[in-house]
Amino acid sequence: MFVTTDADPARRPDSADVGYIHSVDTGGTVDGPGLRYVVFTTGCPLRCLYCHNPDCMHLKNGQVVRADELLADIARYVPYLKRGQGGLTVSGGEPLVQPAFAHALLRGAKALGLHTALDTSGFLGAHASDALLADVDLVLLDIKAFAPDTYRRLTGVALQPTLDFARRLASHGRPMWVRYVLVPGLTDTPAEIEDLADFVAGLGTVERVEVLPFHKMGEWKWEQLDMPYQLKDTVPPTAELEHRTRAAFEHRGLTVV
Repeated sequence: MFVTTDADPARRPDSADVGYIHSVDTGGTVDGPGLRYVVFTTGCPLRCLYCHNPDCMHLKNGQVVRADELLADIARYVPYLKRGQGGLTVSGGEPLVQPAFAHALLRGAKALGLHTALDTSGFLGAHASDALLADVDLVLLDIKAFAPDTYRRLTGVALQPTLDFARRLASHGRPMWVRYVLVPGLTDTPAEIEDLADFVAGLGTVERVEVLPFHKMGEWKWEQLDMPYQLKDTVPPTAELEHRTRAAFEHRGLTVV
């Protein structure tokens, strides 16, 4: 319903006026506090082995939408979102592939009086200007592993930019929710989890840690896209492993959900 034919972001790779999105969710409850209007952008430099939205990896797999058109739709839900103590979340894909477009949405939502959240891997954190961060009330930061080799095996990119972005957010006093997907045989190494917990606790602005058990809900999408799914034989973590992982963060005074 948002497709526009009078603007082509292919000629403007990062436009505040138009961008590429996969879809929206007008009643999200897992991407930030309260009820959320969630915009799922397309384009992502990571190639996570467990990605449950591989159809969002490529920018032009999305539909073209004008920022003002999307903000007009968000405005329709403002009373509903405020009653639900929610707001807008810009997610993906990776929204910082399109930082000017993401900023236009965040700034527009702030003008509507909404709480704003940015859901990001942090790998492109350098693309986020200080002005963009000033319009973000909460960052949902996915730290997918803490050992550089594990991170690269899992995502195909380097870990350091995410850690640099986390430190920058902390220096700006930006609240964070850190997300960690627990994958048996991949991200379940006790020493790595302990090191990550130390890092997260040292940031000082992390409000909560979400330990997310690995699942294969997106496997069918990989098959549909004729892409090999490398974690086909991986099973979800046991309750004991989940408990032990949560405890590593809790023992450092962090709130874990």
